[in-house]
Amino acid sequence: MQSYQNLKILQTLYKLKSFGYDYHSNINLNHSSSNIELSNDIEILNKQINNCFLCDLSKSRSVAMPGFGNKNADIMLIDYTVSEIDDTNKSYLNGKNGTMIKNMIQNVLEIPIEKIYYTHILKCKPSKYTDLANEEKTCKNYLLKQIDIIDPKIIIALGEDVYRSLTNDNTLFENIRGVMIEFENKKLFPIYHPNFILRNPNKKRILFNDLKMIKSLI
Repeated sequence: MQSYQNLKILQTLYKLKSFGYDYHSNINLNHSSSNIELSNDIEILNKQINNCFLCDLSKSRSVAMPGFGNKNADIMLIDYTVSEIDDTNKSYLNGKNGTMIKNMIQNVLEIPIEKIYYTHILKCKPSKYTDLANEEKTCKNYLLKQIDIIDPKIIIALGEDVYRSLTNDNTLFENIRGVMIEFENKKLFPIYHPNFILRNPNKKRILFNDLKMIKSLI
């Protein structure tokens, strides 16, 4: 993939040179993953994600993190983006946020963590800037393919950003949090993100009740 990008840059530079240009603006390399043939095998797909250089997040990450878990999982948890501590440790669910997610799965849903599938909208740690629209568009096709392959019965959207990215719905999050929504013939449950609960511990009981409702449907 990197060699392809280098070739694209060289082709653009030679073309501009032939037109007499000595200066040009930055070349946009944020291609969509829809232009790539994505594998129907989850392990091969995850290797494609590991070797992805389609957007600028490949510059800020230590590793790409496609996700982990049971490829036949009934439940998929979708986070928004890789945390800095997970990127640094090159492993999943570190720090307070990761601990809370593990407790949600094991202690409230009462499911062994290896039986679910956990992944992100954005497969790499974000850089310092906040506008991730292009990166999200590039990564989303990977996620949709993962959903298609794993075919979970229930998708848990961890937070507002995940819900909006999946559905393009601008409904006030408080009005749809904890509500079952039909999505791609699956049950989609948007719930508070653990980071939100860490900042707003008074909402912890609401999250607990939402998880108990999801557990009743498993």
